[in-house]
Amino acid sequence: MEQKQKKVLVSLRDIFLRYDGEVILNHINLDIREKEFVTILGPSGCGKTTTLRIIGGFVEPESGEVIFDGKRINGTPPHKRNVNTVFQKYSLFPHLNVFDNVAFGLKLKKLPKKEIKEKVLKMLAIVDLKGYEKRSVAKLSGGQQQRVAIARALVCDPAIILLDEPLGALDLKLRKSMQLELKEIQHQTEKTFIYVTHDQEEALTMSDRVVVMNNGVIEQIGTPEEVYNEPVNAFVADFIGEANILNGIMMGDCRVRILGRELECVDKGFGTNTPVDVVIRPEDVIVTTPEQGQLCGVVESVTFKGVHYEISVRVGRCEILVHSTNSAEPGSTVGLRVIPFNIQIMNKLLPIQSNTIETTVTYADESAQSFEFELEDERITVEGKYIPQGKRVRIHLPFDALSITGSGDGDLKDVYIESVVYKGEQNEIILESDTRKWLMLSDTDEQVATYVPLYFDFSKASFEVIASPDEKEGEA
Repeated sequence: MEQKQKKVLVSLRDIFLRYDGEVILNHINLDIREKEFVTILGPSGCGKTTTLRIIGGFVEPESGEVIFDGKRINGTPPHKRNVNTVFQKYSLFPHLNVFDNVAFGLKLKKLPKKEIKEKVLKMLAIVDLKGYEKRSVAKLSGGQQQRVAIARALVCDPAIILLDEPLGALDLKLRKSMQLELKEIQHQTEKTFIYVTHDQEEALTMSDRVVVMNNGVIEQIGTPEEVYNEPVNAFVADFIGEANILNGIMMGDCRVRILGRELECVDKGFGTNTPVDVVIRPEDVIVTTPEQGQLCGVVESVTFKGVHYEISVRVGRCEILVHSTNSAEPGSTVGLRVIPFNIQIMNKLLPIQSNTIETTVTYADESAQSFEFELEDERITVEGKYIPQGKRVRIHLPFDALSITGSGDGDLKDVYIESVVYKGEQNEIILESDTRKWLMLSDTDEQVATYVPLYFDFSKASFEVIASPDEKEGEA
């Protein structure tokens, strides 16, 4: 019998928000149910903390609705929402002991002393701090201070607890133990936890559902198993765990071509000869003899990781990462096999063949063999190519004709790095300027959600003079 779905407690409907003209949240929709642990996961600048603050009432959306238990709560201040927040900096009162820190909210509500004592002691027992009532919070460990902050948030009996990267200040070992403790506390109290982090291990360990965000949009919502095993695109696959993400061509249903070989898969509906992204998890690659392999490569490095060996295999120019319980000899040739079920096919994040600019020549100098055009309020000069003034031209820039390192301000000054995905040979980087998106390849691992200058190498470009609107086709 199918389990009855829990009631929706919070709904975000078409939430849109800008800061200083920059889109932070781009019409997101999200339902959060009672008693579930939801983690909002994504890189810095993706909009996850802003989403949390909108639920908490600390930020108002430009448009869209925040619905709590069926009622619209836009404009309702934080203290009037049935929500409490635990921040990365716990904001405990250093002059108060553990008991008084936890009791603070109850005292503001002017509850009877006996009731306050009962509630505080019960909550300290839940967070495993029984007997710590008179301790100074300044003398507690980081993990103990965090549990005090959680107890203080829970003791007032809110419907929802918002947690904004609360484990970020802890060391690795303590952070791992606190992941399990947080999940146990959530189970015991049966509260809805909405947790924000950029740490994918935290998300996979604690969550009932994971919301993966990037660039102000929700890329995928699902259980930890779903977002890991069935990512919707290369960004999610790259951000959740380790993955081999490769360029492929879908030959037809259940057949994909990668690294020069046609392999069987289980995906359908992508058409014929369609460029796709292919995801293969390292633990799904089987090392064989060269004769038994679907692909063959040379072992470049082997690192012992405790539970497995991490093996880097070079197949042509492409690096394939393998997790195996068996080691391999660096420099040896091995075969690699993957069963069809473990080859995941996805649509490309930006399905273009090249970066195309269609523009009008605003100035040309035949003697200097150059011309100029305007793009997003910037005047751009093309050296080594003459096209007469007034002509319409289509410029095709291959992915390697773009770069974000160089001297000067760049052809476009402030371009936003939307995503960076390693494809075995190079990083595939999607950039966003004022009016469009660009795709480039780079050997350098760049930081997403930053602004950079963009440079064009027109020596790698192809040029096509096209008909102006007032010309007949073929006259150009």
